[in-house]
Amino acid sequence: MLIALLSIFIVGLIAPGLYSVLREKTGWVLAILPFSVFIYFLTLFPAIADGEVITQSTDWVPLFDVTLSFYLDGLSMLFALLVTGIGTFIVLYGSGYLAGHEYIGRFFCTILLFMGSMLGVVLADNLITLFVFWELTSFTSYLLIGFSHDSAESRNSALQALLVTGIGGLALLAGLILMGYTAGTFEMSEILNSGDVLRESPLYLGILILILAGAFTKSAQFPFHFWLPGAMAAPTPVSAYLHSATMVKAGVYLLARVHPAMGDTDLWFYLVTGFGAATLLISAWLALCYTDMKQILAYTTVMVLATLTMLIGMGFPLAHQAAAVYILGHALYKASLFMVAGAIDHEAGTRDIAKLGGLRSLMPISAVAAALAALSMAGIAPFFGFIGKELLYEAALEAPMWSTLLISIAVLGNIAVVAAAGIVAIKPFYGPKVETPKHAHEAPLSMWIGPITLASLGVVFGSLPFLIDSSLIVPTASAIYGETLDFYLSLWHGINLPLILSVVTLLGGIAVYKIWTGLQSSTPAGLYSTTFHDGPKGGYQFLVDGMLSTAGWQTRVLQNGMLRYYVLTIVVTMAVAIGYTFMSRAGFAWNNELGSVELYEWTLFATIIASALIAVMVRSRLAIIVALGVIGFGLALIYLMYGAPDLAMTQVLVETLTVILVALVLVHMPPLKKSEAAGSKFRDAVIALTLGGIFTAMTLTAMTLPFDLFISEQFAEWSYPAAHGRNIVNVILVDFRALDTMGEVVVVAVAGLAVYALVKMNKKQSKNGGAES
Repeated sequence: MLIALLSIFIVGLIAPGLYSVLREKTGWVLAILPFSVFIYFLTLFPAIADGEVITQSTDWVPLFDVTLSFYLDGLSMLFALLVTGIGTFIVLYGSGYLAGHEYIGRFFCTILLFMGSMLGVVLADNLITLFVFWELTSFTSYLLIGFSHDSAESRNSALQALLVTGIGGLALLAGLILMGYTAGTFEMSEILNSGDVLRESPLYLGILILILAGAFTKSAQFPFHFWLPGAMAAPTPVSAYLHSATMVKAGVYLLARVHPAMGDTDLWFYLVTGFGAATLLISAWLALCYTDMKQILAYTTVMVLATLTMLIGMGFPLAHQAAAVYILGHALYKASLFMVAGAIDHEAGTRDIAKLGGLRSLMPISAVAAALAALSMAGIAPFFGFIGKELLYEAALEAPMWSTLLISIAVLGNIAVVAAAGIVAIKPFYGPKVETPKHAHEAPLSMWIGPITLASLGVVFGSLPFLIDSSLIVPTASAIYGETLDFYLSLWHGINLPLILSVVTLLGGIAVYKIWTGLQSSTPAGLYSTTFHDGPKGGYQFLVDGMLSTAGWQTRVLQNGMLRYYVLTIVVTMAVAIGYTFMSRAGFAWNNELGSVELYEWTLFATIIASALIAVMVRSRLAIIVALGVIGFGLALIYLMYGAPDLAMTQVLVETLTVILVALVLVHMPPLKKSEAAGSKFRDAVIALTLGGIFTAMTLTAMTLPFDLFISEQFAEWSYPAAHGRNIVNVILVDFRALDTMGEVVVVAVAGLAVYALVKMNKKQSKNGGAES
């Protein structure tokens, strides 16, 4: 699995170079890779169908227990087949849709990296590895959504998707770390067997909320649903892939994956099922508020993601059977419909339903693909979508709680989906013929082979469900539920309540389709869109604008170009943080037995204090640097008096060099400005005395503690055997703390360069000023 995954990333990185050689054949050549990986997973299909689990592990960061471990069961197998199978058609479709585009090589690179990232998400067993691939999907989707980077709409949509999913990703990281900490392992395969430990942990609520935040933002659940229709600014190949098989289903995959460990609680049911049901109803009817084909399809995608979330939240076998069927059925018909929408836009010059009609004779293959996919989307027999809808209704009717509410929401949502399916499949092809911006004709082979194949599979799997029920759907549902299930799929279950509800749904959808033109342009539809689309999107924009305003204010305050205020901010922060920590954790204590203090010690102390006062009171820069130099040399005498001649010598050398360098700079500096107001001086004095007092108190408190010679003795013991040096101070600086010393040397060197630059700059300015005068 690792080799298959790495091959996608490697080929993705070299794809632009391949395009420069292969040109228009590049898409067909690159499609061989995902198709080969698809075949590879098919070779593992029999083992997974028999209930086996395939694992693979390679050390990555063993120090932090991070491995490149992969876990293939029914759930990850289904997603791996969708990612690589539909990905094959997307690469082909992109080669036709973007033929001749300036950045098509970049598209091939990014779409393959995106494919590899999503494949990594569904195969990863290690939590940290899963998160790395999770964030890679966010980053690569940002590049894909913003592919048309010269468009402000594309850039804004890409940033919106990145921020929403990125913030959710940070929450997910915290949740995964807490999950691994609580379970005692970061391997998902082991965590799935630790459900009781997680559910009984006091951290369960926090873990659940953090993981749901990551999943809900990724899979566009209310109130985060607005970013997904915004991602329609991406080229259609991206939209088709993103909506059918990859990124937006990552959140659903995560919920399905962690269900055996995190599910089976009332809290799980209320949150997951509740948000799923609410998003289902809201998004299904939002789809009818627009005339853009991709916008309509985008909101029906949100509706299906919500349906999957609701089913996973229900937590019993029948619901998970329905979820497994829905995952596959939606991927087949939605990828097909998006690619048809892109073909219409590409060949007719628009995807606005109001400007399309009569394309059946001009685009016959696309018309057939759209019809087959839409029939499956509407849940009409004998299509695979019908089986999914029947199972959905059965699951809602048998839900342990909220049964009446859930079945009502499911029926109302599917009525809107039936109408949406008719809108995107009937009006463009069978509606009254209209003049389109471009003279429409059938798309090239690369653009219709995918839609017709995927739509046809919806018919095959619906008519012959035994082809995949025991081999793929049963292992998938079993992985979601956490126990082995045994069931089969069938088109006909007799005349029962789910069938009656399906008929009601179909009739209701036809009725809504009939009145859609007037409904879409009505005031209630506008208010509905404003409330549930513009409202959450406006909330997002308000937060972003607030963040930018806060950043601007902070920049104006903290980075105003005045060095004195930078120093003031640092000193105040240190005083508050260190002072609070010191007083709350330790408290002040001191030994008032000073012992005998000699006259020369008092004299030195007074000299240092006097020099400090002179430095802050005089107006001459030269006097200031002399006073600071006296303080430095005074400290050197203190080191010398207390038995540290090496340190004293270092202090003298540093002080001498500092005085000389600063004096050289001060010669070229302009005169000091007028003295500051008394209030500013008083403020600075209080802050300086406060920080100095805090350090003094900390020093006195430290002196009351028993002196531990452990470190000193260790250095003395190691000095000669380990570093071959008898001068312990030198050994510490050069060997034991070599990197620290090197850092100090670099700081001094940089400071010297800065001084040199200031001197040269000032001389240059003086010359320029003299020339001008």
